[in-house]
Amino acid sequence: MSAQNPGAGRRRRLLILAICCLSLFIVGLDNTVVNIALPEIQKDLDAPASGLQWIIDAYTLVLASLLMLSGSVADRVGRRRIFLLGLVLFVLGSLLCSLAPGLDWLIGFRALQAVGGSMLNPVAMSIITNTFTEPRERAQAIGLWGGVVGISMALGPLIGGALVESAGWQSIFLINVPVGLAAAALTWRYVPESRAPKPRRFDPVGQLLMVLLLGCGTAAIIEGPGHGWTSPGILLLCAVALAALVLFPLWERRVAQPLIDPRFFHSVPFTGATVSAVCAFAALGGFLFLNTLYLQDVRGCTPVEAGLWTLPMAGLTLVAAPLSGRIVGRSGPRLPLVAAGATMAASGVLLTRLAADSPASLLITAYALFGIGFGLVNAPITNAAVSGMPDAQAGVAAAVASTSRQVGQSLGVAVLGTVVTAGVASTSAGFTEATHAGWWIMAALGLAVLVLGVVSTTPWAARTAAEVAARLDPPRVPVQGSRSEPLR
Repeated sequence: MSAQNPGAGRRRRLLILAICCLSLFIVGLDNTVVNIALPEIQKDLDAPASGLQWIIDAYTLVLASLLMLSGSVADRVGRRRIFLLGLVLFVLGSLLCSLAPGLDWLIGFRALQAVGGSMLNPVAMSIITNTFTEPRERAQAIGLWGGVVGISMALGPLIGGALVESAGWQSIFLINVPVGLAAAALTWRYVPESRAPKPRRFDPVGQLLMVLLLGCGTAAIIEGPGHGWTSPGILLLCAVALAALVLFPLWERRVAQPLIDPRFFHSVPFTGATVSAVCAFAALGGFLFLNTLYLQDVRGCTPVEAGLWTLPMAGLTLVAAPLSGRIVGRSGPRLPLVAAGATMAASGVLLTRLAADSPASLLITAYALFGIGFGLVNAPITNAAVSGMPDAQAGVAAAVASTSRQVGQSLGVAVLGTVVTAGVASTSAGFTEATHAGWWIMAALGLAVLVLGVVSTTPWAARTAAEVAARLDPPRVPVQGSRSEPLR
């Protein structure tokens, strides 16, 4: 079947879109559903605070590290083939997580889940763009696809709470098995195979440096308080992460087809979108991690009750996400980014007043503000990342933005979790008082999104994006006796 699949009817195209959205839903859900189960996992597996951080970060770190590689492999060997492999690995990892006999096993199986998950999101996007060839239909399909991200992450605590209370923490992983198998069967039956006409070359050195940077850096942050910041192991992790940070851009400038083209970052809108994604999703990761422990361990909520407390956040995320997309389409990304940063910062400031017996009004207001901010931020991030990029580079730019989201969530759990854990260990303050430092960090992250939203949408920023686009896709002029050659 043709990669463009022009003869497919509308019903078949919508079915392919539904299959791709289903895969995105279970991967996005797994990003947040596990948070609500952390207190139960902690009791059952006798896990320390750093172990809980690793349960989240083993997934998001591996996902972030392999997204770009998985997309490149799929373009070369076949998108349907890699998509099916991803579903199988995700289902296998989920099943093994439900059977994990101890904490280390669970962390390892979460990493296996993420290997499969990394093969789903970028590959599904490529399948969608090859299925929907008419521009208007493609834009609608990508819009629906993007909305599923917010829906899955917002519903995670609600679904997780119901599953944990009714069937134990293992059920949050078991639920992926039938859904993933159904998606695999539908993919095998209905999704056509496709490959990129000119697939990008692999960049194994760049990939290794990214893994070392993210893995060693996050490990140092999480394990530092427990082992001591000056212990040999932590110093080694810091040294490896720092070396990877220095070497990565140097190497990427030398290869013809780098994992991430350093020239992208000369575009202020692209850089602003990348940093905004890290900040916004760091705030989300810290928000979910700390609130789950506060609601269940401090206020004594059941998993279902803790999930219900997040309803203001989930509901307003679902309302704000499509509204943000319409605003971006009509007037650009500035207003949603500024509003998102302001509301997330306000939520963090409110939560700095958190106490064990805080009134419901404070929690509901803070959760609602965060939900508005998180709902508003996704559409302008993607828009700003690809704005002005040539068509041939837009997919890679969007993949970098997706990677930044996962990196941000990993860092949010690592940094805010570590700050609070260190606060509990070093002072006589209880957990609630120790979270205040974390909420101030979240407020600062929101403020950073606001400032970036202003700076990255100025006329100067637009000019830098145009200059980068011109360098990446130079104009062509006819040359007598030969085909068009790019201007040098």
